Amino acid sequence: MTRARKTTRRPDRIAIHRARVNIDLGLPPAYLNIMAIREIITVPDPRLKEESRPVEGGVTDEIRALMDDMLETMYAAPGIGLAAIQVGVPLRVIVMDLSGEDEDPQPRYFVNPEILETVEDTAPYEEGCLSVPDIFDEVERPVRCKIRYLDYDGQQIEEWAEGLYAVCIQHEMDHLSGTLFIDYLSRLKRQRAVDKVRKAQRQKSRSQAA
Repeated sequence: MTRARKTTRRPDRIAIHRARVNIDLGLPPAYLNIMAIREIITVPDPRLKEESRPVEGGVTDEIRALMDDMLETMYAAPGIGLAAIQVGVPLRVIVMDLSGEDEDPQPRYFVNPEILETVEDTAPYEEGCLSVPDIFDEVERPVRCKIRYLDYDGQQIEEWAEGLYAVCIQHEMDHLSGTLFIDYLSRLKRQRAVDKVRKAQRQKSRSQAA
């Protein structure tokens, strides 16, 4: 997910994340060379319509490495939320960082997240998506939801999300079920969004080939 309209994330967020991973996990510097920015797939790639599989065997080092890559990819995009399927991995894994422009990174990690409960009150929010670049439109969602997930350390967390947190987790959870935010729009708006992304991709390909 991206913030409403365009925003610019501080370029040092990736560096800060790398340093914190190294310090927090006590990993040698060589580990940092493994972390990578992955390609984000965009519409109309059929993989975005796949339902993601649960992670089995808990939060392993392999899953943590995936989440590290996803977070770097999200920061570089830039975005505030990313599901594993958006980098071509059909697993129920999400990363997120809702910190403001002048704040240090506050990464969140979600493995096998579930929405346990939502409130009846809903509100519109203008959403964007890294897999549907430069497209923004309003989606109506519950203003609060109760979620359960495993964090980076494999600990089970159960909490209520509200505000932008609620919007973002619902947006990313949709990805795990093969749903994009444009699926909530009219057929005409949805097709226009896909056509716009296709056109941008063709123009990019032509400029790279030139």
